[in-house]
Amino acid sequence: MNHFIAVDLGATSGRVILFSLENHKFHQREIARFDNPIIQIRGRYCWDIYGLYNNIVNALRKVADMDIRPVSIGIDTWGVDFALIRDDGEILALPRCYRDPYTNGIPRRFGEVVPPERVYELTGTQVMNFNTLYQLYALHLTGDRNLAEADRILFMPDALSYLLTGNSVTERTIASTSNFYNPETGKIEQTLLSAFGLRDGLFPPMVDPGTVIGRLTDDVQRLTGLADLPVVAVAGHDTASAVAAVPAQDGRFAYLSSGTWSLMGIETPQAIITPRSREENFTNEGGVFGTTRFLKNICGMWLMERCRQEWGEKAMDYDTLISQAKASVCDSVFNPDDPRLANPDSMVETIQRVCAETGQQVPENQPEFARCIFRSLARRYADVMELLQSFAPFPVECLHIIGGGSRNEWLNQLTANATGLPVVAGPVECTAIGNMLMQAHAAGLVASLGDMRQIVAQNVETKTYLPEQ
Repeated sequence: MNHFIAVDLGATSGRVILFSLENHKFHQREIARFDNPIIQIRGRYCWDIYGLYNNIVNALRKVADMDIRPVSIGIDTWGVDFALIRDDGEILALPRCYRDPYTNGIPRRFGEVVPPERVYELTGTQVMNFNTLYQLYALHLTGDRNLAEADRILFMPDALSYLLTGNSVTERTIASTSNFYNPETGKIEQTLLSAFGLRDGLFPPMVDPGTVIGRLTDDVQRLTGLADLPVVAVAGHDTASAVAAVPAQDGRFAYLSSGTWSLMGIETPQAIITPRSREENFTNEGGVFGTTRFLKNICGMWLMERCRQEWGEKAMDYDTLISQAKASVCDSVFNPDDPRLANPDSMVETIQRVCAETGQQVPENQPEFARCIFRSLARRYADVMELLQSFAPFPVECLHIIGGGSRNEWLNQLTANATGLPVVAGPVECTAIGNMLMQAHAAGLVASLGDMRQIVAQNVETKTYLPEQ
C-alpha cells in the first residue's frame, strides 16, 4: 500500500487528504480542512502564508500519529499570487491577494510600455488585471520596497514547498498563470519583466510536474514526527491538477472546473495563439505531460458565496435554496464577468443594480438571487462553449464538470440544456486526486496521462446529464 499526502489550497479554504493507492485502486481520507481567509492589513488584501504552513504542519503531524509512512507530499494552490523572498531566505511580507484592487487599470498602463498584442503574442495569456505580470508592475509603479529587496519570487505552491524543504523551484503549470510564461520556449519571458527593470534570475529554475523538489527540513521533521519525506512538484496550479484527473475516455472533451472560479477549456498538444484567440480573451496554461490547457476564466460560485456571506445566519441551506429557486419566476440574467462583480462591497446590491440597468426583474429574495446566478452562469458557459468549439482541433462531444460545483445538480442540468452537450459531473475532489496521481507518477507507479485517467474512471462515480428541451 502506497500513501500520498495531497495538500489542496483554494482561494477560500484548504484541505489535506491522505490517499492510499494499491493496484490502481485508491482510497482517500481527509486529514484536515481549514479556512483560507483574505486578510486586510493597512488597506491591503493579503494571504496568511504562515497560517497555511502551520495548518500543513499540523496535518502532517496527524499523519505521523497514524503510524503511516507516506511516499511523498504535493501542494497545489490557486494561480498568479506569489511571495517575495529576501537573500537571507526570509519572506519579505505577506503575499498580496489577487482580489486586491491595487491592480485596477494596470493592464492599460502596462500596455503603454509593451503593446498588449505583443504580450499576447509572447504568452498567449488572457488579460486579467490580477495576473502576476500586472501585480509586479503595480508594485514597481508604487516603488514597493519589498520588490526592490527581493532575491527570489516564488509562486504560492512553490513558496509553501520552500518552507517545507528549503529548496526553491518554479513549477511550470503555476508559472503559466503569470502572463509572462512563454509556452513556445517553455521559459519565463524576461523581455516583459525587463521592460520595467526587473532583473533576470528572480525566478528559480523551471521544473515539470512530477519533479522531486526536496525533502522535509530537519525543523519540519521535528515538528511533524515524519522522517525525510520527499516533497513533489505536482501540477502546482489547482486547475492543472484537476484537469489531470478528468475521467475522460478520449480527448474529445471540454472541461469546466467549477468552484469559486469557473474555468472552461479544452486540452491541446500546443498553445493556440492567434489574433482571434486574443480578441476573445482566451488563455493558454500549462498542463501535465506537456499538454496545454486552452481556456477562459469565468467568475463562478464566488457570486453565490458572497451573497451567502451577506445573508449570514439567515442564509438558507443549499437544498432548500435550490428547491425554491427552481420554483421562482425571476428569469433575469447578467454577465458573471462584469468587472463590478469581482469584489464589490455588497454582491447583493451590485447584482440588483446590474439587473436594474438592463431593465430586468430585480431579485429580492434568496431563491430569486440563486435562480438569477445559476441561470447566468449556465448561459455564460454556453457562450464560452460555442467559442471553444470554434477553436478546438477536434469535435467537442461532452463537457466534464469537475470540482465542488459538480455537486450542484440543477446547475449541471441547466448547463447541459444551455450547451446542448452531455454533461459528466465528477469527481468532486479532482484537484487532490490529480495531485496524488502526479506524486504516484514521480514514484514510478503511474506511467502516463491515459493511465491516470483510467485510474480515476475506475475509482470514482460520475453522473451524466443529458440536454433537455
